[in-house]
Amino acid sequence: MEILLIGSGAREHALAWKLSQSRHAERIFVAPGNGGTASISNCKNVLIAADDLAELRRFANESEVDLTVVGPEVPLVAGVVDEFVADGLQIFGPSKAASQLEGSKAYSKAFMNRHGIPTGWAEVFTDFESAADFVHDLDVLPVLKASGLAAGKGVLLPTSHYEAVEQLRVMMVERRFGDAGTTVLIEERLQGPELSILAFCDGHDIRLMPAAQDHKRLLDGDGGPNTGGMGAFAPSPLATQELLEEAERTVLRPALAGLASEGSPYKGVLYAGLMLTELGPRVLEFNCRFGDPEAQVILPLLRSDLVELMQACIQGTLAQNEPDWSQDSAVNVVMASGGYPEEYETGMRISGLPEGSVNDNGPYVFHAGTKLDKSSPASDSSNEKVFLTDGGRVLSVTATGTDFAKAVKEAYRAVDHIAFEGAVWRTDIGLNAAQQ
Repeated sequence: MEILLIGSGAREHALAWKLSQSRHAERIFVAPGNGGTASISNCKNVLIAADDLAELRRFANESEVDLTVVGPEVPLVAGVVDEFVADGLQIFGPSKAASQLEGSKAYSKAFMNRHGIPTGWAEVFTDFESAADFVHDLDVLPVLKASGLAAGKGVLLPTSHYEAVEQLRVMMVERRFGDAGTTVLIEERLQGPELSILAFCDGHDIRLMPAAQDHKRLLDGDGGPNTGGMGAFAPSPLATQELLEEAERTVLRPALAGLASEGSPYKGVLYAGLMLTELGPRVLEFNCRFGDPEAQVILPLLRSDLVELMQACIQGTLAQNEPDWSQDSAVNVVMASGGYPEEYETGMRISGLPEGSVNDNGPYVFHAGTKLDKSSPASDSSNEKVFLTDGGRVLSVTATGTDFAKAVKEAYRAVDHIAFEGAVWRTDIGLNAAQQ
């Protein structure tokens, strides 16, 4: 099969690596890809932006692509699946209508309320003055959320009512998140540990993946600003069989049934971000794709053929496909540029990377914001390539082990071998799991 993979982050490197192991994958085009995807033997980067739907559609038709896999949320929300389906092209991901579960938090909250899916209360505002007045009248501190796509950075946790109003001003008046912040949710601040539950979906059936826990804050001990994710581990010790059954019964299946009843059957990966409160699981958000960095700890645990699972989702035959998962533990540590998630410099030389592509026996170094240094003579050699930093999150380092203590040790041992100027990472990813 000729496969087109859309995206350029560590999630896409992990997807390309796993797809390349399929007996069906002859060649994988990655649009636009990164330095890591360029190093996989049967992968080729193509210079098409992930949000250039017309060019992606043209390329898929002209290259006779058999399967397209969509990594990031932006093209999904923009309707890439609908456009490909209109041309009779096989594509893995939810439709534009179904993707509004992630594309609009206002829509998602209303959808959950319509279908009795447990979540916190929220009020939606498009006017700054009205939102500020509402905050002033609250007895408790809320969570503020930009309704649109904000690359994982549109959730703010004010420490005072005054700060909440100033953060609303930044979102709604100063437009820090662009159009994503023109509509804002003022939402109940739930308490408890967070859990990411992802599932393969074929429109009417689901298959759960190992539950993961993400670390959104930049600094150790969950300090500093929110980021796109600084690391993750799976399977979470919090995800007991009883909890997984409850989440499937009260969250995932009602969401699938609700979308189908509203004419938008969901096919692809459905991601429920949960908070485990004293009253039970509550949905913080839905995402319409693999998480990043959750994908980097889930995919190394998958033993089944990913292409076959994706085709089962597209064709509605998931009931006949039970994924096979390793019983190992997986831990991921993100190495980021200094200054992330605000302003940062790029173009720093990366040293200490393992030779070749991803080591199939681990640790796995998935590239996020990297590019090949084509000016370096070494990059002309197939045995030695020079990589430069090219983004905020640069590398995503994953290790597996028979328990979390071993996985944590191996992940940080791999991190310690890698260096680039200004590199930052958390030193406490997975430690709580290792101590349980």
